[in-house]
Amino acid sequence: MHPSHHAKTHPDKPAYIMAATGETVTYRQLDAQSNRIARLFRSRGLRAGDHVALHLENNPRFFEICWGAQRAGLIYTAISSRLTAAEVDYIVTDCGAKVFVTSTYLADKAAELAPLLKGVACRYMIGGTRDAYLSWEDAVSRQPATPIADQTAGNDMLYSSGTTGRPKGVLPVVEPQPIDADSPLFALTRTFYGFDESTIYLSPAPLYHAAPLRFNMSVMRAGGTAVIMESFDPEQFLKLVERHRITHSQLVPTMFVRFLKLPDEVRLKYDVSSLTCAVHAAAPCPIPVKEKMIGWWGPVLWEYYAGTEGNGLTLCNSAEWLAHKGTVGRAVLGTVRICDDDGAEVPAGQPGTIYFADGRPFEYHNDEKKTAESRHPNGWTTLGDVGYVDGDGFLYLTDRKAFMIISGGVNIYPQESENLLINHPKVMDCAVFGVPNDDFGEEVKAVVQPRDMAEAGPALAEELIAYCRQNLSAIKCPRSVDFEAELPRHPTGKLYKRLLRDRYWQGRESRI
Repeated sequence: MHPSHHAKTHPDKPAYIMAATGETVTYRQLDAQSNRIARLFRSRGLRAGDHVALHLENNPRFFEICWGAQRAGLIYTAISSRLTAAEVDYIVTDCGAKVFVTSTYLADKAAELAPLLKGVACRYMIGGTRDAYLSWEDAVSRQPATPIADQTAGNDMLYSSGTTGRPKGVLPVVEPQPIDADSPLFALTRTFYGFDESTIYLSPAPLYHAAPLRFNMSVMRAGGTAVIMESFDPEQFLKLVERHRITHSQLVPTMFVRFLKLPDEVRLKYDVSSLTCAVHAAAPCPIPVKEKMIGWWGPVLWEYYAGTEGNGLTLCNSAEWLAHKGTVGRAVLGTVRICDDDGAEVPAGQPGTIYFADGRPFEYHNDEKKTAESRHPNGWTTLGDVGYVDGDGFLYLTDRKAFMIISGGVNIYPQESENLLINHPKVMDCAVFGVPNDDFGEEVKAVVQPRDMAEAGPALAEELIAYCRQNLSAIKCPRSVDFEAELPRHPTGKLYKRLLRDRYWQGRESRI
C-alpha cells in the first residue's frame, strides 16, 4: 500500500507515464527520488508537521515531490498553476510553507513571486534556475536514495478552488501513522472501483486539484500505472484510452459534454472497450448527458459527491443511477443529514443543507470562523451544498447554497436551467445566476458560451429563453441571456460563477 513496497516487488514497472512525451517513472525511480527528496527536506530543517508548497503544471517531478513529502511526515500544498502571483503568495503565506517548488514552465510567475513569499526559507525551480530560485535537480541529486530514519506519513493540505470566495486551506485531523497505513480513500478505491496492480489509470485533469492528486496516489499505492495528460483534449483522451488500454479514469461532466460534441466520425472511431470504471464528480451531471455516456461507454460510470474537505462521500454505479436518475449516490463514508435553515432535519424529498455525520474531521486552516460555519450544532459538517434524499437514501444535489436566487421572496436554484441549457445544440457552456432587479431583488440571468460565437445575439437569446420556458416553469428561466466566448472554468470543470456574477453586482453594497 505504498510505492516503496512496489519498488521491491516490481521495480521496473511504470508508476506513471506522461502522456504527451512518454516520459516514464518506474517504481524503482519513484522510490529512490522520493527518498532523496525526503532527505532534502530534512537537510533544510523540516520536521514532521511542517509545510511545503508546490506551484507546478502537470510536471513529471510532481509525484516524486508529493511522495517525498508524504514519507517525511510533511503537509504538502499543491497550488493551481493558473493563479496570480498575489493569490499564490496568499496561499503560501497562509499555509506557512517553508519550502516552495516551481518550474521554468511558470518562470514568468516565479519572477513576479520573487519579491514576495517572505516566510519561505528555500525556493526551488525545476528545469532551470532564475534569480531567487535554486536548482531542484541539483539539490535532490546530492542526497542519498536511502530512507530517512524517522519516516511517518504526511498529508496534503489543499485549498478550495475559491468558487464562492477566497480559497480555504483544508487541514485533515489525523493521528501520526506509518507511511503505508491504509486510508479511507484507498480502501474505497479498492472496494468499489477495483484499484489493484492491473489498473491503468488515465488522469486528464490538473494534478493540484484534490481528486486527481489523491486518485493518482491511490493508483500508486495499489501498484498500478497512471497515465498523466498534461492538459485535457477530448480526442486525445480517446486516443490514449485505445493506445494504453486504459482501465480506469476520473472525469468531470464538462468533459463528457466535450466528448459528445465531437463529430460522430471522430468520437466513435476509438476503441474504449478496455474501460471498466469511469469515475465522475465535481459538478452535477445533466441527466441526458449521462444517459448518452452510459449508452456509449456502457455501465462503467461511477458518480460520487465529496469535497476537498473529505468529510463524507456518496457514490453510485451506473445501474443504481439508471434506477435513480439524477442522484449522486448513497453515503459510503459518513451519514447524510438534510437540514433546514434552523438545523432541523427535514423529511425525504425535501431540500435543505447537506451535512455529513460521523465523517472524517477537518478544519479550515487559520480560519476558525469558516470552520465553525461548516458545523451543525450536533457536530455534523457541510460543504454548503443544497439537496435532498429520496426514500431509498439516494442523495440529489440542487445547488450551492451561495448561488441560490431570491426573486420576489421565492428561492430559485439555478442548476435546473443550467442542466437544460447545456443540452441545447447551440450551447457549448453556460452559467445561470441571480442579477439585480429593482422590483424583485434578483432576476435570473444566463451567460452562454455558444458553439458558434457568430450566432451570439438577440435571436439566439430569445431562442434559448423560449427553450427553457418550454421545459421549466417561467420563474426558473432566464429573463435575459448574455454571451461570452469562453466561461471562466477551473481546469477540473468547476465554474467560477462568482467571477461572472460579481460583474453584475458592482457598485452595490449588498450582493442579494
